[in-house]
Amino acid sequence: IYTVHTHLLCKQNFFLGSINRLTSLRSCGVMNVFQDAVCTLNTLQTNASALEQVKRERGHPELQLQAMRGFLQRAGLKVDELDRLNIIHVTGTKGKGSTCAFTEQILRNYGFRTGFYSSPHLVQVRERIRINGQPIGKELFTKYFWQVYCRLEETKDAHGGSMPAYFRFLTILAFHIFLQEKVDLAVFEVGIGGAYDCTNIIRRSWVCGISSLGIDHTSILGDTIEKIAWQKGGIFKPGVPAFTVKQPDGPMKVLQERAEEIGCSLSVCPDLEEYQSEGSLRLGLAGHHQRSNASLALQLSHTWLQRHFLTAFQPSPVIYIYDVFTGLAETEWPGRNQTLKHGPVTYFLDGAHTTRSMQACVRWFNEIAPQHERNAGGPVMRVLLFNATGERDCAAMLKLLVPCLFDFAVFCPNITEAIATCNADQQNFNVSVENMLTRCLDNQQSWRVLNGQEEKPGAELLIGGGLPLVPERQSHTLVFPCILSALQWISQGRDSVLSDPNRCVIPVKPSINAKADPLREAVNIHVLITGSLHLVGGALKHLDPALNS
Repeated sequence: IYTVHTHLLCKQNFFLGSINRLTSLRSCGVMNVFQDAVCTLNTLQTNASALEQVKRERGHPELQLQAMRGFLQRAGLKVDELDRLNIIHVTGTKGKGSTCAFTEQILRNYGFRTGFYSSPHLVQVRERIRINGQPIGKELFTKYFWQVYCRLEETKDAHGGSMPAYFRFLTILAFHIFLQEKVDLAVFEVGIGGAYDCTNIIRRSWVCGISSLGIDHTSILGDTIEKIAWQKGGIFKPGVPAFTVKQPDGPMKVLQERAEEIGCSLSVCPDLEEYQSEGSLRLGLAGHHQRSNASLALQLSHTWLQRHFLTAFQPSPVIYIYDVFTGLAETEWPGRNQTLKHGPVTYFLDGAHTTRSMQACVRWFNEIAPQHERNAGGPVMRVLLFNATGERDCAAMLKLLVPCLFDFAVFCPNITEAIATCNADQQNFNVSVENMLTRCLDNQQSWRVLNGQEEKPGAELLIGGGLPLVPERQSHTLVFPCILSALQWISQGRDSVLSDPNRCVIPVKPSINAKADPLREAVNIHVLITGSLHLVGGALKHLDPALNS
């Protein structure tokens, strides 16, 4: 039934070509076309042909770009059309998203109409595709989604029934949207790696950037930082200037060799302190590590502006002026070194998910949390809410967090809430609930070992009903089945946003509530939420209702 419905919707949209018609259908109660689009998009996560693509291409990564070109053509786009987007292409292990956010804000402050493609999203998938800094609206997302999806659906039978996987589709959709919306430039954040990432179908960007490199996605990119550097350097293009933040000697040598091999210049960004500015230079993103990202963004935006004014036969302006430094100060990038204060409960959110990014997160938390604690006027409870996914070294990240001296360590999977009304934007069909909960229990055990705690015999259950029940092993470490239940227990009714009477409250056993007496008695509760951008996004869905609109 679902397949027939989707096919009919494609046929209808293909011939009508009108979002007004679809809006009319929605108002008549026939369908919610936006949520239907997101649900259809989610099918590409487990699409059989998509899984086959992954298996087929794993040993031949060059096939990824070949397949991407085919999907792009089926969607009605040509590779050479992408040259019109005047692209800034950025990769790296840590900080590439923040670098893109700084760069986009600077150029938007100059008055340019910007496009910005990033991943993953925190709350809604629309966040991945931004126009002038704002996620594309639901109406436009729906309109363009069905335009691209239907073209691919109409041609799949002639191509063995193949459809692009989730990230590939969104990349094609971003290209289509930016072309249709006639942006002056587009900032593209690489998904994974660089050389064979589907964003690298770009023939000729205007400038490339590489943020801090580290170990991540080793099964795809390689198990050494040098192998990873080779992949990242794959976004270099002949004659296109490239910039990198300072890197360790090994990967820097690889990047230099890649630049020479491809035929482009590679420059190392100076320290932020070396730039000339009147007064102190303030960044909109917290954390010392953002300074190298800001420097890279200054080089990328400066190079793009020089080319733009040269192409337009206009005199090049003085680059490092008010618009640039205001752009750095005004940059917002949720979920990265973000602080939210809800009365007596303060949340510190950072999507760190590698050991290097966790080091930066710990440094930031150790700087900012004591500032809040000094003003508390009484006892403060520190709580860690943690989860990590994929092949990440959870034990190594948790070891870095131990010195923060948390009173409670709480673990939960990246499930926003344990009810059927969960937002489709946050659904992940690639990992089973059982695997996610097992990972949480493993993380809990790692935390207990790192803290020299022995396993407590006779585990009891935290929550009755709903998702599979989770045993509790030690008084100061707990595992919950979803993000909402964890947040509700941590805040103990003291966060008015989570205490909304319209919000479902998941019942917790009295014996577990008794363990929360210190949280109820403390003057303030400080919660660090980290380990996964998906965890941070799920938390923000509950903590910042504006992101759901």
